[in-house]
Amino acid sequence: MQEGVSASCVALPAGRWRTVADFLAERLPAVSRLQWHERMAKGQVLAEDGTALDPEAAYRPQSRLYYYRELAFEPRIPFEARILFQDAHLLVVDKPHFLPVTPGGRFVKETLLVRLKQELGIESISPIHRLDRETAGLVLFSLRPQDRGAYQSMFRQQTVFKEYQAIAPWRPHLVLPLEHRSRLQAAEQFFRQQEVSGEPNSATRIELLELAAPLARYRLLPRTGRLHQLRVHMNALGIPIVGDRFYPSVMHPADAPALEDFSNPLRLLACSLAFIDPVTGAKRSFQSERKLTLA
Repeated sequence: MQEGVSASCVALPAGRWRTVADFLAERLPAVSRLQWHERMAKGQVLAEDGTALDPEAAYRPQSRLYYYRELAFEPRIPFEARILFQDAHLLVVDKPHFLPVTPGGRFVKETLLVRLKQELGIESISPIHRLDRETAGLVLFSLRPQDRGAYQSMFRQQTVFKEYQAIAPWRPHLVLPLEHRSRLQAAEQFFRQQEVSGEPNSATRIELLELAAPLARYRLLPRTGRLHQLRVHMNALGIPIVGDRFYPSVMHPADAPALEDFSNPLRLLACSLAFIDPVTGAKRSFQSERKLTLA
């Protein structure tokens, strides 16, 4: 682990490459050959035994190597997460808007996972479930690899009580509470989801909590955990969540950091989680310290 960033692993297949650098330049072309040489010169490409590989290191098939991701420029996310709970097995964190949970795309160090590894010095931290970068609220992490599967199975088996809140327009003729069920699948734009005809694979109960027309605060109880489920369901009902840049239409591309508006977050909060801890057997209930207001 370097500055909270864990190494990525690459398996080396049989092939014609003379050096490791030849393989990396061809198979991982997002990084140029010159950049791979620079990384190797800095000791950022390692053999299975942890030995640093230089640019002329011979290619050895049927082995593995490790490298560290880095970006030439990574925008700073000016918000901090809060640790709400930690024991030997479980970590509960209150995530701010805009901060990704895991590295990907244009974010590596500016992610919740890497920040936690830097702060706690625990390389084995792993997220148990996902939360959109734009969404704030509770995220669970496993601290030990041997516990990870048990915690993740709670979400697969839908034994976790999850409550969200959202700020969205008020529609006088929309009768609440209601349960919205639909079939979701990937849209043509890879970062969006859409409702299609067919057997429903998603369900959300929606309740009204507070009204201050033309907006309202809603309680959202997802029965399933599909990607962007709450955002798509609210939009389908004609009440898209305030600050949503993907629904009903794309305000700007997912990879356009220059257009990020930190003053206008998605008004969606993962505010409550409750479950029976599969490792300790304890009853767990956690509440976000963040609030959504209609002001």
